[in-house]
Amino acid sequence: MANRVYGYARCSTDECRQDIDRQKRELKILGVTDDKCLYWEYMSGARSDRPELQKLLDIIEPGDTIISTEVSRLTRSTKDLCEILRLVQEKRIRLVIGSFIVDCRKEDISPTTKGALLMWGVYSEMERDIISQRVKSGMVNARIKGKKIGRPKMDVGRLPSKFLQYLPLYRSGKLSITDFSKVIGCSRTTVYAYLRVIEQ
Repeated sequence: MANRVYGYARCSTDECRQDIDRQKRELKILGVTDDKCLYWEYMSGARSDRPELQKLLDIIEPGDTIISTEVSRLTRSTKDLCEILRLVQEKRIRLVIGSFIVDCRKEDISPTTKGALLMWGVYSEMERDIISQRVKSGMVNARIKGKKIGRPKMDVGRLPSKFLQYLPLYRSGKLSITDFSKVIGCSRTTVYAYLRVIEQ
């Protein structure tokens, strides 16, 4: 049986870079010693089509361990949590969520453990729904008061100084788009968005 230890981190947007870096540090403390075994992405926890999580679930083998810092990082859907628990039991692996451990390497999940984890998942899903409801209500109230909704339109004057500093190196071919994104600390998607602003 394999005994590899994988970690999974998630944030909703790439603006939460500090938070996902914190998760990675915590995952290493919890036992993920190999950076190659760290899977992470910027996507909503309510989505079931997260590519990095799916890659991880596809490669795990009996005896492996998956670690996440919180159940809300793994998923904010009770339905998806049930599916993950089924997979944990079917593949005979260990699931660690913070200090909560579900170990199916030798035996099935006990009803008490399953119930506790699913209850945790229900609260996480409920929290997501409450936040969503508050955001929608706030947007409606803002519109009624005549306020503009959404982020301010990006223009050249709003571009980060670090992007402008390294732009000549990118244009001269000395920086690839990947290196450019790393050096200014954002995703490649954001860099492409900034480049579109410059090209307008």
